[in-house]
Amino acid sequence: MTEAAPPTVHLEHIAVGRARPWSVGGRRILSAYGKQRTNGPVQAHALGLAGDEQADLSVHGGLHKAVYAYPLEHWPLWERERAAALGPLDPSLPPGFLGENLGIRGLLEHQVWIGDELHFAHAVLRVTAPREPCFKFTHAMGWPQAARTMVDHAACGWYCAVVQAGPLCAGDAAVLVAGPRGLSVREAFLAKKLKHLR
Repeated sequence: MTEAAPPTVHLEHIAVGRARPWSVGGRRILSAYGKQRTNGPVQAHALGLAGDEQADLSVHGGLHKAVYAYPLEHWPLWERERAAALGPLDPSLPPGFLGENLGIRGLLEHQVWIGDELHFAHAVLRVTAPREPCFKFTHAMGWPQAARTMVDHAACGWYCAVVQAGPLCAGDAAVLVAGPRGLSVREAFLAKKLKHLR
């Protein structure tokens, strides 16, 4: 019996942004939400993408959460849910709206495991953890049940460490190389979030 070919992942957009002041519930905070699309090439290095920042390094950023990848297959979910919660809106969400660095197609949370690697032509990223929604995510999305929606659909995306530094460009493809395959991103996400949101 032949083994199935590893999935090919397509990088459709890259988004980067600097931390800037936000007002959330009367508090002034820093956030790097509102990332802007760039076609590249963008250098991926140990602490993330050139031109990108993270505001709170206690929860994201650093060596193990340097780059945030998000499946664009979930985009229609967010457009639909925001319209239902907030009324008629511009239906198309811009790249970077969920705080993602890489907008990808061809791979979902149940198909990727912690420790798997994405091998691009000039860079290698290792999947390290699911993204967990926080108050900044809820504020950016605009309605209070946004985090619950992410949990209900396990539509979280995942963080990556940069194993091999190099340039990334929109239009690049990557091959998924299996790691130890102990825990999928979906399983890791639901194990963490369900106990907090019950």
